[in-house]
Amino acid sequence: MGRRKLVRDLLREKQADLTASERKLAAVLQDGQLVPGLQSITKLAESAEVSTPTIVRLARKLGFDGFNDLQDAIRSDVADAMKQPLAKLDPGGPMPGGDHMLSRFVTAVSDNINRTLERLDTAAFDRVAGVLADPSRRLHLLGGRITRSNAAYFFNHLQIIRPGVALLDSAPSVWPQALLDIDGGAVLIVFDIRRYEKGLEKLATLARGQGAEIVLFTDIWGSPIERYADHTFRAMVEVPSAWDSTLALNLLIEALIAEVQARRSDSSAQRIAALEDMIGESRIFRSGQGAAD
Repeated sequence: MGRRKLVRDLLREKQADLTASERKLAAVLQDGQLVPGLQSITKLAESAEVSTPTIVRLARKLGFDGFNDLQDAIRSDVADAMKQPLAKLDPGGPMPGGDHMLSRFVTAVSDNINRTLERLDTAAFDRVAGVLADPSRRLHLLGGRITRSNAAYFFNHLQIIRPGVALLDSAPSVWPQALLDIDGGAVLIVFDIRRYEKGLEKLATLARGQGAEIVLFTDIWGSPIERYADHTFRAMVEVPSAWDSTLALNLLIEALIAEVQARRSDSSAQRIAALEDMIGESRIFRSGQGAAD
């Protein structure tokens, strides 16, 4: 039997079929990372300003027997979002060291990569690669406190492969001026994993309002930015650590880099050759050369 779909995914899939009241309720659930759904049906109705029959109808549209069934699913999703993984896939054989941290970490990362790839929509991957390879589209990248390095890594490669790529400053105070260029011809590539950052969500909201296309990299539970994103990549991040792992995200990044470069093979080769010439001609990059040279 396959894994049950997350309630967040069901809400997104059924969005077009919902009434105005049901969409209002869905927004309350999504804004609160589903936690409002753990209240009694009466309390949830009050907080969402809808009727209790609306809650029951939404539950049934999502495929549940009723509110209690929906609430059980929400409880399970919230618990999964907070706990460490309990079971790991076999990474391909026994690891040396038995229960050593390195062995457990490798097992977790292998599990993350396998489960991320199982959920990956290859058609969506191809669409995003096409967008990123289009030289007429300006690309702007930004990550959060943990994922800033992922955004910088992606930027470093894309900026060599094609023109028109910018890495946004991590300071929110300079985002307004960056937004001047994040309009209908731009693509905002944003990384946001738990604990999701309100500043990134606000930036995505403003960029979306200006007509920008948004590509989101997030974890399996989904950043709130997902509601504004045109394309979303979800990756498994749990490892036996106080920190989440972004290795599965980096796998997606490197695969996209390879695909974008393949689509721009001639022009990217010219850019790389030009870069090598610049490095060769610039004495500042040569080891052993003093400032007086």
